[in-house]
Amino acid sequence: MRFQLLGPLALADGPDTVVLQPSKPANLLAALLLHANSTVSAEYLQRAVWGEEQPATARAALQTCVLRLRRLFAKHGVTGTSIEAVPGGYRITAAPPTLDLLGFRDQVRRAAALDRDPEAELCALRQALSLWQGSLLANVRSVVLHRDEVPRLAEERLRAVERVCDLLLGLGRCGDALVDLWTATRVHPGHERFHEQLIEALYRCGRQSQALAEYRRVKGFLLEELGVDPSPSLRRLELSILRGEDLGPAGSAAPRVIRGETVPLPAVAPDAASAVGPAATSSTPPAATSSTPSTAAPVAVPAATQVAVQGAAPAAVPGSAPVGVQGSAPAAVPGAAGGFAPSAASGVGPVPAVPHFTGRAAEAAAMAARLTEPPPPGPEDHRPLTVLVSGAPGIGKSALARHVALIVRDAFPAGQLLVRMTRADGEPRTAEEAAADVAAALAAAGAGRALLILDDVVDADQVRPLLTLKGDAGDGPDLAVVVTSRMGLGGLIATHGGWVQRLTAFTEAESHALLLAALGAERVEAEPRAAHRLAAVCGHFPAALRILTARLLTRPGLRLADAVDWLGEDPLARLTLTDSPDHSVTGLFDRALDRLDPRLSEAFERLAQGPPELLADRGPEDEGPVPESVREQLADAGLLEDGPPGPYRIHDLLRAHVRRTARIRDRRTEKV
Repeated sequence: MRFQLLGPLALADGPDTVVLQPSKPANLLAALLLHANSTVSAEYLQRAVWGEEQPATARAALQTCVLRLRRLFAKHGVTGTSIEAVPGGYRITAAPPTLDLLGFRDQVRRAAALDRDPEAELCALRQALSLWQGSLLANVRSVVLHRDEVPRLAEERLRAVERVCDLLLGLGRCGDALVDLWTATRVHPGHERFHEQLIEALYRCGRQSQALAEYRRVKGFLLEELGVDPSPSLRRLELSILRGEDLGPAGSAAPRVIRGETVPLPAVAPDAASAVGPAATSSTPPAATSSTPSTAAPVAVPAATQVAVQGAAPAAVPGSAPVGVQGSAPAAVPGAAGGFAPSAASGVGPVPAVPHFTGRAAEAAAMAARLTEPPPPGPEDHRPLTVLVSGAPGIGKSALARHVALIVRDAFPAGQLLVRMTRADGEPRTAEEAAADVAAALAAAGAGRALLILDDVVDADQVRPLLTLKGDAGDGPDLAVVVTSRMGLGGLIATHGGWVQRLTAFTEAESHALLLAALGAERVEAEPRAAHRLAAVCGHFPAALRILTARLLTRPGLRLADAVDWLGEDPLARLTLTDSPDHSVTGLFDRALDRLDPRLSEAFERLAQGPPELLADRGPEDEGPVPESVREQLADAGLLEDGPPGPYRIHDLLRAHVRRTARIRDRRTEKV
């Protein structure tokens, strides 16, 4: 059982989550968890539950609230966490695995220790930020907590987001940084550091005019709303852009803050250092001897608002995650969990978390159970347990694999590796190349089992050499392997065994849950009918929903009902990120169709442009214009789904894409 504070207050047990209703016991639980493992004075708890004006019976009522919480714990099977009565107050015990706030802070500390490996540090911070699940304590009706505690926690999160963006800039991944920064600057318009990072990222991407336009917008906002000029570092950045200067290597200007403690960074240039504000100060947990807890100085930050990190989920837009220089073995360094965290320069790296992962509860539970069961019996060189996750492009295969890896990480003490089997340009890596990199990484692994995620596999031959690896010394860890692929890879399952999880589009409930997680309950629940219509226009397709939420987050004033009309006019053209055209539904489908043999591609276009009856099963005597063997190959490539009405069907978005592409091609031909 896990307590969730970084969002609505909730109890979670695996995929099952119980969100507590607003109540006095919920206020009390939040106040105790915010200061877990510390004694909290009864006077402070009374203020947190009832506010500044308390009833005369507040102390007795507080004891009743404690009793109701203990009954709630017993009802939901909470073990290992208890509320203790101590002199002067109460204390609740928790640990990182049982309280997401402690897990977040622990993961940020781990990230700070990985400063020599930016990719590993970035991965650790992504995992930390993935624990935030919406508007902070949205179901806790305590003025005291929202006034004194929420801004402090929001500042911890903002510091982590700043650091993530600095790392992305330092790694040259400016496009990925832009996805985060467009959202962060709109949600936190008064946060100058985010604006500075956004302007720098735009300039480094060669978009000088946009960078200057963004500076002018920020300057106007600061003057109009706050009556102040941009900071010196922002003004220096504008001057450099106007002069067309080379900014040099991106520096990590923002300090890393772990609950108020500033972690030193390597020396940076004075100009870069001047852009850093003072570190946030932490709040001292309330002592039993004091009626008023010590709190941090107020910070000029709004209450925590969910920032969707869309670029962190390559599953949504395959191929968007860059892969570095190939062919060289990664330099393995100690991982955050005691395993390995090799450099990602070879396409092999730690498994990053998936922000806002929603849905797929049954699939995730089944995969987790399969991966954590005892290894199959056999000789020492037996093939590892293999799970194949297959489905259409953009259906969420990589996201599910990475989410499950996070769930089962304790079962793999030797570590977890993500192996990108396709380069950023769409070309598959050779089996020998991937095997050499993985073997070098496994040589640095510890004892016990290790988990490999072989992501975006093109064919079975890419995988087979990786199923018998042991590391360079031949004594590496036992392996479990998760393979994600658009292909069915039936030949691999036939020769090597394994278990198949084929994904389809979201259910209505899963789509709605994704909108809630990404856009926030307040915005979605204000227009529930429009939210359901938006999901329907996207065909409940995960990649389309991710892109849609990214666009809506950059336009917080757009009503969902208006977005339905806007999107419905031309969904394929508008399901794209204007600042990153590669992140689009049309680009995703184009890349998938480009992988096909030309004859298969032509057959698929014929099916998509024709009536649904072309997919009907006519029997062996009449196969129609597209033979069954070809349809089977298209289904194996993830482009045809299981029926009804017949044995196959084409997703509406994919069918619309093919027809739209044909119309554009025909118009160009007519002009010629």
